[in-house]
Amino acid sequence: MVGGQMFYVVAKIFWVVAQPLSMVVLLLVLGVALLFWGRRRLAISVNVLALLVIVLCGFTTFGALIIQPLEDRFVRPGTMPESVSTIIVLGGSTLARVSTARGVAELNDAGDRLSDAVALARLYPEARIVYSGGAGILDQGEPEAETAERFFLAMGIAPERLVLEAESRNTDENAELTAAMLGDANGTALLVTSAFHMPRSMGLFRRVGLDVVAWPTDYRSSGQEGFGLDFANPVNSLSIASIAIKEWIGLLVYHWSGRIDSVLPAQTSN
Repeated sequence: MVGGQMFYVVAKIFWVVAQPLSMVVLLLVLGVALLFWGRRRLAISVNVLALLVIVLCGFTTFGALIIQPLEDRFVRPGTMPESVSTIIVLGGSTLARVSTARGVAELNDAGDRLSDAVALARLYPEARIVYSGGAGILDQGEPEAETAERFFLAMGIAPERLVLEAESRNTDENAELTAAMLGDANGTALLVTSAFHMPRSMGLFRRVGLDVVAWPTDYRSSGQEGFGLDFANPVNSLSIASIAIKEWIGLLVYHWSGRIDSVLPAQTSN
């Protein structure tokens, strides 16, 4: 547990520094410092690098291009299962601070995880819905599972169908704590999470012995983009690039640390 705690803290701190917007800010600060030290040419080079990062991530299709392989790795079942016993939904789709303060279920850009779960719950009325999501180190509010419970109840899902796991802080803990909670569960289990997040999630759930069927949602790319300039929505482009970079780094680190068997887990059956 100590090792897991250290891994979690280091990962969060690393990403605060490594995400594109933070890199741009750090490069600009370094550029100003170099100017102060009289290193004008080096300062200009550093500032140009900061400009290139923001242009690449915010004003091109770079983010869509690097997120496509993640989103295309797993597809939904070609034929829907006849029956489903469990619908597992991973956290990451709510705004904890706002939801807690206002007593609502405020969703973020990954809200499709919850809306798809409701659709599946109505398609399979006998299935239980397992929501796995706690509160992160920087979150200020209730565990995600509590917000999700509020959402599901508002959508007419019976409370006895809900199984809430409110302690996990990352995908690794999602898998471990969900597996411990379910035990030797029988029947088909669907795993609902964002398409870009599915390869890492499937790798981790396989590692803990849960045989789940991927149900990717929350797509961020059309899968048809080529590289080029894109000035339509630089904030969204920057967000997609940041998400993709974070996910690729996560896959590499999880594979390097032995948490998943391959850098990019693949679909074994449809």
